[in-house]
Amino acid sequence: MNELTKKAYETWKNADLADEALVKEMASIANDEEAINDRFYKELAFGTGGLRGVLGVGSNRMNIYTVGKASRGLANYINSISKAPKLAISYDSRNNSDVFAKRAASIFAGAGIKVYIWKELMPTPALSFAVRELGCDGGIMVTASHNPAKYNGYKVYGADGCQIANEAADRILDEINSVETFSNYGLVDFEEGLKSGIIEYISEDTFNAFMDAVSTQTFIGDDVDKNVKIAYTPLYGTGLRCVTTCLKKNGFTNIEIVKEQATPNGDFPTCPYPNPEIREALEVGLNVAKEVGADILIATDPDCDRVGIAVKQGDDFRLFSGNEVGVLLTDFIAKRKVAMGIMPKKPVVVKTIVTTDLVNRVADNYGIETRDVLTGFKYIGDQIANLEKDGEVDRYLLGFEESYGYLSGSYVRDKDAVNGAYLIAQMFAYYKAENKSLLDVLNGLYEKYGYYLNTLYSFEFEGESGMKKMDAIMDTFRNNTPKEIAGVKVLEVRDYETSTQTNLATGEKKAIDLPKSNVIKYMLEGNSSAVLRPSGTEPKLKLYLAISSENEASARELESKIANEIKKSLA
Repeated sequence: MNELTKKAYETWKNADLADEALVKEMASIANDEEAINDRFYKELAFGTGGLRGVLGVGSNRMNIYTVGKASRGLANYINSISKAPKLAISYDSRNNSDVFAKRAASIFAGAGIKVYIWKELMPTPALSFAVRELGCDGGIMVTASHNPAKYNGYKVYGADGCQIANEAADRILDEINSVETFSNYGLVDFEEGLKSGIIEYISEDTFNAFMDAVSTQTFIGDDVDKNVKIAYTPLYGTGLRCVTTCLKKNGFTNIEIVKEQATPNGDFPTCPYPNPEIREALEVGLNVAKEVGADILIATDPDCDRVGIAVKQGDDFRLFSGNEVGVLLTDFIAKRKVAMGIMPKKPVVVKTIVTTDLVNRVADNYGIETRDVLTGFKYIGDQIANLEKDGEVDRYLLGFEESYGYLSGSYVRDKDAVNGAYLIAQMFAYYKAENKSLLDVLNGLYEKYGYYLNTLYSFEFEGESGMKKMDAIMDTFRNNTPKEIAGVKVLEVRDYETSTQTNLATGEKKAIDLPKSNVIKYMLEGNSSAVLRPSGTEPKLKLYLAISSENEASARELESKIANEIKKSLA
């Protein structure tokens, strides 16, 4: 433990902590150097994704003091760019989310900023919508998305409803660094703020406007039978009211709520990792879906920006990946817009660099431009903003990422599981009316364009030593480009940190016109690829494999060989 860590620990140890849980935790770690080091070796990182970390005591934890410091820094920044500043706030069901939201509101109000806060927990897209609808200078969403219960976070949004860009994040960080952790920040009591009007609850009118905006994304008519049996679980999170209201408003009334996961609970008792990508998180919902004879299970994560599905197949249910749903939605929306006569000129689909390239093939078939961006939905939001600035926002069809995030409208600038659930319900009902399952449709796309297998592996690296090891691994791959992986030739390496792509056969280098990011992508022979990327929100290194082959069996065989060879290098 270095001197800076010791100093930070002593500062917190001598502080008059207002939260009894933090006082108890400080006492419990008094003789545990490793525990002290992990909590105090750095300050919780702030960036374009805001804050995210484990709940607890210390500078490297989520608590009222780290949230307070970030909020005061954000307030200073907002006051520097606006003469009549306004901020919107939303929060999810996680432990302390409401506490952090009200703490932030009190600090913003104390800085003279008008605060609009949802009266009840609301999804991330509802925050993005409120920022735009109420003409705010920005907003915050208190959430750690789909992370385990020990985490919480704090996402920051700009006036466009999109997560902040690098320049804004840097300026906010400068302000945060100038704030004393244990200052009182000029707090306004939350209830007093409500009485004075500087803090105001967001109205039902805004909620209804959000529902109306999602409902504009309608691609089927009344001739399609919407009486499909839907089982829905919000995974203890924010989605229940918004998702069910939207579906019922648009004719999908045959909904069975998974009651065991309907009440908000930050401990997520039946799904320790509340991520709709993972079958374990869906097991309770799958059991309910089987019991009630549902056609489809829809699940949203705690802040309702990601949505996963499982579709009845024989006596069981088949889970669909984010890539598979994204490809199906791209084809469905394009097909329906053409049929309805509303396909715009020069349509655009936006996806991330780790999302399946099968989308490109589908898009090409409809004359749709595909734009690749860095991982993070804010980059998709940037593309929508660019189209809007050029007066061409109607060109935007769909944005999605492999991690189960979708958005087909421009009314918000983040992934929206309310929109995603509505799109999926429409698509499912449309194909059911044609006596087709989603698997039938997906297999038809594979027959037409070839089979694509996309897999993701995550490797955890906890604590300071873990972060150093992860950095060392990335440096090793960056400085030692393999000529082949499991016998498959590497054709090109794309290093997004240095913004260069290199053709290994010719040595030719080209610039990558994207923001710098610690990502390496190997383009392999046969339209396959491998990507290494440290997570921006968790202590994990992620490996994304995309394998193109004639059929599933050959794709899985090749994927296994490539994955095993890269895993050996990581070890």
